[in-house]
Amino acid sequence: RSSDLNQYGHKAGGGVQYMPPGWNLWNGLVGNSRYYNYTLSVNGQAETHGDSYEKDYLTDLIANRTIKFLQNSSNSPFFVMVCPPAPHSPWTAAPHYQEAYNTTKAPRGGSYNVQGKDKHWLIRQARSPMASTSVEFLDNAFRRRWQTLLSVDDLVEKVVSQLEKQKLLDSTYIFYTSDNGYHTGQFSMPIDKRQMYDFDLRVPLLVRGPGIKPNQTKKELALNIDLAPTFLDIAGINMSEVTMDGQSLLPLLVSPPWNGTWRSDFLVEYTGEGHADKDPWCPNLGPGVSECFPDCVCEDAFNNTYACVRTLGSRDLQYCEFSDKESFVEVYNLTSDPHQLVNIFSALKKDDPQFLQDMNARLGQLQTCVGVSCHTHGHRRVSRRA
Repeated sequence: RSSDLNQYGHKAGGGVQYMPPGWNLWNGLVGNSRYYNYTLSVNGQAETHGDSYEKDYLTDLIANRTIKFLQNSSNSPFFVMVCPPAPHSPWTAAPHYQEAYNTTKAPRGGSYNVQGKDKHWLIRQARSPMASTSVEFLDNAFRRRWQTLLSVDDLVEKVVSQLEKQKLLDSTYIFYTSDNGYHTGQFSMPIDKRQMYDFDLRVPLLVRGPGIKPNQTKKELALNIDLAPTFLDIAGINMSEVTMDGQSLLPLLVSPPWNGTWRSDFLVEYTGEGHADKDPWCPNLGPGVSECFPDCVCEDAFNNTYACVRTLGSRDLQYCEFSDKESFVEVYNLTSDPHQLVNIFSALKKDDPQFLQDMNARLGQLQTCVGVSCHTHGHRRVSRRA
């Protein structure tokens, strides 16, 4: 088993010396995302890296160490978790990819550069239309993120090729996913990941492996909390003896097709983060806000704290409650409004207050469920952290 992570090593968590239980090979990045000039914890020992592309570029180093691990695996069962820094900031592309996508811009349309008039205060404070400097900044970020992902493409190709070379590809499950969505200009918010809308919630999930037919798309709701039980299920663990909020995706993936019921809604939670003093980007704004760049458009705050029910199936809806002084509520019908442009809370309060009561009750159920109680009536739990 091997792991390469992009945030690890804080003193409160045991420092560089701490190696989480269960791993027999550990490579953990100390601190947040870096591409050069970083420190790794290698099985509890600090390993310092500089700014040489050939020796230190982290995405490539992770790829090379993964290949080495596979070469030494002796064809025994293994689990390897590969977490490159890309496309996190500071968006440092490999030298040979720094001119790629040099004319690419972030997608327009939908909610791009649209003023969020009926949304919680953090969205309403955004300047709309955005300043030209914000547009330039977000387009540059979009390009540079794509540039860093070219090295991730190389990593995936190397790993798949190595598995094929060792005749392990047909017996290995590969999961490709991410930790959060991202916005670039939606509702005039330049760049970040901390909002309740679909553009910040949705992540890719691609899976291949034994018993999985190629070129198919599953419509069922899959959550990040499903990954751990899925891996345990693949390893042959009796899932009836495991207490987890999530559920194995394996029955959905393999043949014959799944004929049982599946979740139709799930919980989204986020606890806002802000500076106790002043935001370093915009000290005139005072305490409580954070991520105020560019142009002092703040992307987060202490009271950007929310809990939502997201439904998909017969009704494609989102219901969110904010823990702020307004007790703000946002509700969207994504069937008719896929870009979440119109908050229908006020209309529902007048015309269908029972629906709002039902959604509030459902939210409470999802917030308090644990383990098997989250598996009833199709409800499951997912938490978002920054």
